[in-house]
Amino acid sequence: MKRFFLVFLLASVISFPVCAALKEGDAAPDFEAPASLAGKAFTFSLKDTLKKGPVVVYFYPSAYTGGCNIQAHTFAVNNEKFAAAGATVIGVSLDSIARLNDFSADPDYCAGKIPVASDVDGKIAKSYELAVREASAGRKDTRGVEIGHGFAERTTFIVTSDGKIASAIGGMAPELNVEKALERVQKLADAR
Repeated sequence: MKRFFLVFLLASVISFPVCAALKEGDAAPDFEAPASLAGKAFTFSLKDTLKKGPVVVYFYPSAYTGGCNIQAHTFAVNNEKFAAAGATVIGVSLDSIARLNDFSADPDYCAGKIPVASDVDGKIAKSYELAVREASAGRKDTRGVEIGHGFAERTTFIVTSDGKIASAIGGMAPELNVEKALERVQKLADAR
């Protein structure tokens, strides 16, 4: 019986996705990064953006990949709902700013509605205690272009104006990740 339990426990640990170490109530690491909105580069500052209200910081593995395309599109479609709840959304990946300029303007994905930030060395993702994997040689995106960068764990953080994490959402499908983020942002708005 002990052996069965041990095998079950080990299988559970291996099969569940890694969850973010930063949790509700933790201070969100501040960051500035090159970002793009509608194909135009700018510098994103979490500190400055928090002055306007909560910020949804969503980390994703790579632009122009299956789940990330769905997640960006779902955030873009729901952008007005996030804004109505007083929240700003920013995506963060290890993509170069050149890739993000294309992705942020692409009408099928960010559609000029969602800014995305470049964390080429993975320092921002690591500061949020997310797993970062190295690039796999020869891996291509949905356009057939080789992906030459690492991948951050897909996790979304809701950061309140005081710089604290209100929610950390990970380990779920991209559309559900966006749905849960919207629910939590709307609850924050209702509590004000």
